[in-house]
Amino acid sequence: MSKLAQDIILRPIITEESMLGTAEKKYTFSVAKTANKIEIAKAVEELFGVKVAKVNTINCLGKLRRQGMHQGYTASWKKAIVTLTEDSKTIEFFDGMM
Repeated sequence: MSKLAQDIILRPIITEESMLGTAEKKYTFSVAKTANKIEIAKAVEELFGVKVAKVNTINCLGKLRRQGMHQGYTASWKKAIVTLTEDSKTIEFFDGMM
């Protein structure tokens, strides 16, 4: 069973550092924990109509949080930094953020 592109790419990550990467055609997304680099590249190409050069992934562990005497961890998640090819167009969604 193949996954839909919307199930792989969960949301864009909008931070100061991720916005600096847009100048080099590097875009950051929160992705499904089970997705691999090939699936992520195909999903970005399908959703945004761009050409992907490479994908870097990072597993982000949950942080310890306390509420009084109770403590627990926030959810772990996966981050993908997608680099587009030189001749590829940019992703319009991020252009509006700058």
